[in-house]
Amino acid sequence: MPHSRLLLLLLPLWLMACSDGDWRQASREPAGIAPAPDHTPEAVIQVYGADAWGWRGWFAIHTWIAVKPSRADQYTVFEVIGWRERSGLPVLRVAKDYPDRFWFGARPEVLLDKRGEGVDELIVQIEQAAANYPWREQYRIFPGPNSNTFPAWVAEQVPGLELELPWRAIGSGWAR
Repeated sequence: MPHSRLLLLLLPLWLMACSDGDWRQASREPAGIAPAPDHTPEAVIQVYGADAWGWRGWFAIHTWIAVKPSRADQYTVFEVIGWRERSGLPVLRVAKDYPDRFWFGARPEVLLDKRGEGVDELIVQIEQAAANYPWREQYRIFPGPNSNTFPAWVAEQVPGLELELPWRAIGSGWAR
């Protein structure tokens, strides 16, 4: 058997074996990136991305949106999480949470940061878009709808957000 053929047979097994350990023990701690709500009276919108879990993180990211209206004492996080579907839950999760949690061991990075004047109005529009998200009960890792489809869909509904996701946000073009 030629070496290239053997490599093609073994590559999927190697990729499946590559991970960063047990996802249940991976960090979900806040990264300390987001401004503290008790020290930030202005409205804040941040969009985050972090490497996807395991071998998928070599080429794909998971993205989510965090918002804090003016004078709010907490952030609301909007994200799509596929495993929720298997548990009978909507894949779209909207919850008061830390905005900048590690994504199962992967440190998030800020993809968009908007603050101050006009941001409260954008937050209302994001909330409305989330309420109307058509795939809140559906998830498919590829081609979508997935965790990246949601922020991309919100960006289309809320053009003032001016969100452009990176190419690693696989699934962000699914709804177009």
